[in-house]
Amino acid sequence: MTAKALRQPASLRIVSGAFLAFWCLIAAFPIAWIAVMSFKSPVDAFDSNPLNVIFGPATRADGSGWSILEIGLGLAVIWVTARLTVRRAPPLVASYSPGGYVALGWIVAAVLIGLGFVLVFFGLLPLVTDLLNPILGPLGRDIIGATTEHYQTVWIERGFIDNFRNSLIVTTGVVTISLTVGTLAGYGLARSGSTLAFWILIIALIFRSLPHSVLVAGYLPVFINSAEWLAPILGENAPTLYGKPAAVIAVLVAINQPFTIWMLRSFFANIPADLDEAARVDGCSHFKAFRLVIMPVMWPGVITTGLFSFLLAYNDFLVTSLLLDASNQTMVPAIAGMFNRETTTTDQVVAVAAAVSITAPLFLLVMVFQRQIVSGLTAGAVKG
Repeated sequence: MTAKALRQPASLRIVSGAFLAFWCLIAAFPIAWIAVMSFKSPVDAFDSNPLNVIFGPATRADGSGWSILEIGLGLAVIWVTARLTVRRAPPLVASYSPGGYVALGWIVAAVLIGLGFVLVFFGLLPLVTDLLNPILGPLGRDIIGATTEHYQTVWIERGFIDNFRNSLIVTTGVVTISLTVGTLAGYGLARSGSTLAFWILIIALIFRSLPHSVLVAGYLPVFINSAEWLAPILGENAPTLYGKPAAVIAVLVAINQPFTIWMLRSFFANIPADLDEAARVDGCSHFKAFRLVIMPVMWPGVITTGLFSFLLAYNDFLVTSLLLDASNQTMVPAIAGMFNRETTTTDQVVAVAAAVSITAPLFLLVMVFQRQIVSGLTAGAVKG
């Protein structure tokens, strides 16, 4: 039990609870509400009566709905997935990941969990409920109108899967380059006591504070004229970088790298230099000591920094919308284009389904890496 002296007074608990409820109302409720809308027919999705939006009578009348059985099984699949991710995945990754490749093990685990959830929830679950609903009477009768046709439309008919692939290319490139350069630079700056290292960090911070539009304007002529500049090296088939994911990766890495270096440098600074010295005494080279001794201690910080790099690339709108053409567009600007172009309520619900779709990978990442994120954010908070 909590000591009496450490207990919060009732007034403080009430105030903090009120602020938490207010935050949920302002931040979490809109996300939950558009998620509900995305499973309804346009008539229900934009109904002025909130109960009609939730229960979807028009959607249910069209023959699309969820029964008590489907809702129960769906919640069970979500609960099992969450429990597997939070409780079972960490020890399994630690047991089966080769030494020094824990991050790769977590990436494989995230992919497998995501694919497994999609196959079970959207593939196996409908087959099971279709077989059981007719024989369960009231339990098999639809009570909430819901349909996944909008998701099928946006992902299959509208080609949103291509935008997802482009986002995956951009985020993978940004995270890989940012962490590779950031870990080496952060380690070097953390172990260097020179004045030059200090001014490098200050310049990086100034560079990070520049508006993104300034950086895009500076890089734009380079990408537009890249074919002419690369022609002496690659010949007449030299590519134009403008409109390609490589251009976005270069700009986002330039934007993100100062933050990555600053953050990783702080994590490395909290690791005692005695570890490096002990590894050197045991015969390790500088790089071997860094790879085998320092990096295993640094994984929570690397994962935390990688998550922030992922969010920058995944949620970027300005850079991707300016530098990518329509065929290589990522998800965020593609969704903005859907909302700008669509005029009918059906098209608007399809755009809402696309907007809801991009939140799923974020929830999955946070669930998979939540322990590493917490330990990374608190690393160095207590010393002694």
